[in-house]
Amino acid sequence: MTKEELYTISFQLILHGGNARSLAMEAIFEAKEKSFASALEKLSEAGRELNEAHKYQTQLIQAEAGGEALDLPILLVHAQDHLMNALTVKDLAAEIIDIRQEMAASRKGEETE
Repeated sequence: MTKEELYTISFQLILHGGNARSLAMEAIFEAKEKSFASALEKLSEAGRELNEAHKYQTQLIQAEAGGEALDLPILLVHAQDHLMNALTVKDLAAEIIDIRQEMAASRKGEETE
């Protein structure tokens, strides 16, 4: 794999990882406003962005597993950091949305008693 190809993959990881992280954060903000359907849609979009990023990451893994020696530029390390951060934020967003939904349901139940 050429250095240019590594840079292209790195930028794709940054792009899709960044999009996923932003969408996951938007999902949290939507849940805060009790817009749960919108929050879940944002979370789903974040998942799609992570799937795209994963395709590029898989190219790297397959190249290395196939015996290709990769010269890892710092940009690629940075891209991997973006991806891992996005995965973490998406997982946390899912948990926060669940908690906010439970709280909203609980408060509704208190109001009807």
